[in-house]
Amino acid sequence: MKYYLDEDLSPNIAELLRKQGVDCISAHEIEMLQASDLEQLELAARKKRCLVTKNRDDFIRLTVQFFNDHLPHCGVLIIPSTIPGDRFSLIAKALANYAHRHSRGMPPYAIDFVSSKH
Repeated sequence: MKYYLDEDLSPNIAELLRKQGVDCISAHEIEMLQASDLEQLELAARKKRCLVTKNRDDFIRLTVQFFNDHLPHCGVLIIPSTIPGDRFSLIAKALANYAHRHSRGMPPYAIDFVSSKH
């Protein structure tokens, strides 16, 4: 599982994930700040990475659009609003657990929600 963190998530999460052996890059680290949601999802697909975001509604809509247009897509993983965005360690742990359970990545056009319970 390879992650691409949307700009609404701290690059600290990417650093924590890499320390746990999870392949992760952040929009902050590759100068994709202020790119549109469409550009973020296109980049994630080009890099064959699952996009991770707290921006549920826009990325669900875009995933449907990508499916209908037969565009490449490597999945979207949503951090629910019940997990505060400043809980970097909690988010990193949840993402690491998800990555270990889904080592082959997500199916194209899949949308899932991360849980802090596992």
